[in-house]
Amino acid sequence: MDDITVNELKKRLDAGEKLVFIDVREPHEYAEFNLGAKLIPLGTLPDALEGLSKYKDTEIVVHCRSGARSGQAQIFMRQFGFTKVRNLIGGVLAWQREFGG
Repeated sequence: MDDITVNELKKRLDAGEKLVFIDVREPHEYAEFNLGAKLIPLGTLPDALEGLSKYKDTEIVVHCRSGARSGQAQIFMRQFGFTKVRNLIGGVLAWQREFGG
């Protein structure tokens, strides 16, 4: 699956879509500003995969500050059979540039 833009994500969130939405930043970053995603820091993602296994064929959106760590998470999850992982292009920084926050 392709990555996702902040505009597409915002439209879907505003429409009330239930997404599997994961923030791979660190807790202190999440506390400063978050988009309402489930916090699973990148370093703990391997331990969380079993709990996420029911979503292997479900669309999952991952994000971080700029898109780099979530890009790593996307690759990692795909290696473990998650087929529909999308990375938020530009991460929280792009969201804040576009919508404030």
